[in-house]
Amino acid sequence: MSENLSAFLYLVASVCFILSLRGLSSPESARNGNILGMVGMAIAIFTTLASPAVLSYTTIIVGILIGGAIGTVIALKIQMTALPQLVAAFHSLVGLAAVFVAGAALYSPGAYGIGTAGNIGAASLIEMGLGVAIGAITFTGSLIAFGKLQGIVSGTPVRFKGQHMLNLAIGIAIVVFGV
Repeated sequence: MSENLSAFLYLVASVCFILSLRGLSSPESARNGNILGMVGMAIAIFTTLASPAVLSYTTIIVGILIGGAIGTVIALKIQMTALPQLVAAFHSLVGLAAVFVAGAALYSPGAYGIGTAGNIGAASLIEMGLGVAIGAITFTGSLIAFGKLQGIVSGTPVRFKGQHMLNLAIGIAIVVFGV
């Protein structure tokens, strides 16, 4: 598959995802939103699998089988009333994955095509810094949401003296360490 065709198909998949999110905003259009999301994901998966950069279809199939088995077990065990907690828990894993991917790219930039160790472009470093920061915030925030939904953590806001100054210091630290 040519790079131009691949880029076009990824663009089509992205548009499907955006329209899917728009469709999921109301119950009347949710069915079409789900369909657009599935079509977009099918296009993205097909495009990725048709790429000449795929080194091992066996690894991909094993990953799909393991993930499918785990997903099936979870789907059969979780009650509908516990879906918000499940979504929060899965969302925390998405944030953790972002942290791990950014960390892996930092320690093995050649595998990601972004340079060599000690010679990574500024744009890639900024992207990795944002990936770690946003991923870590997503991870911890989703764990807190899970805890609140599950009743493990109190639903009342946690406030303390100097909270805004601490938030400012953390934000500055993220920027400084990211640079």
